[in-house]
Amino acid sequence: MSDSEEEISEKQFKIVLLGDSGVGKTSIAARYANGSFTKQFTPTPGVDFYLKRTTLPGQRNVAIKVWDVGGGGNGNGSVSRMLDKYVFGANAIVLVYDVTSQSAFENLEDWLSACKKHLAPSTSGGVQAKGPAFALVANKIDLEHRRTIKSDRHHRFAQENGLLTYAVSAKSGEGVDLCFQKIAAELLGIRLSKADQEQHQTVVRADIVTYRQERLNQGQSTASVKTAVCAIQ
Repeated sequence: MSDSEEEISEKQFKIVLLGDSGVGKTSIAARYANGSFTKQFTPTPGVDFYLKRTTLPGQRNVAIKVWDVGGGGNGNGSVSRMLDKYVFGANAIVLVYDVTSQSAFENLEDWLSACKKHLAPSTSGGVQAKGPAFALVANKIDLEHRRTIKSDRHHRFAQENGLLTYAVSAKSGEGVDLCFQKIAAELLGIRLSKADQEQHQTVVRADIVTYRQERLNQGQSTASVKTAVCAIQ
């Protein structure tokens, strides 16, 4: 197959990330496209773009174009004035929130309402155009001990609004690749097998912390204790 034929056979999807500033949209996009993560937070002005090519079952080549929209404002903020431009032609819109932020989750209602307003169904030749798929992504699941949005609330919001649902950690990489792979598969009408999904599961590294024996025995008068603590970083 020539390069031109290969390019023609490649399916392209535009996936737009929306949500409040600081929820980790840029970190998710960078982790997916580049495999990178930085702790330094720099708000995205306007929109940034990321591209990654992948292959789905059946040798379906896909180019995923990720639009990382700055969260400087929600339904009533500065972003909303350009939101119609950002979501135009989107195949999927991903609403992202931080599991430790109550306000970020509550503001998703405004983001979703604004999107639906700009994406009001249109008709062409009497045929209604198909709108984008919507997904809900819980980010920073590595901060489980600080979680304020419980899983049942997440799923209830997703069910009430017909959203695909995912949970990821941009920091550890957990769930990020699989999230985008599942969205692309959904758009193509492909069901990923368990084996397909396992290929995109990120192995989360854990540090084994071994404490000195005298600390372990502190306050104990019985036999010595042999313990190691596994801490997820």
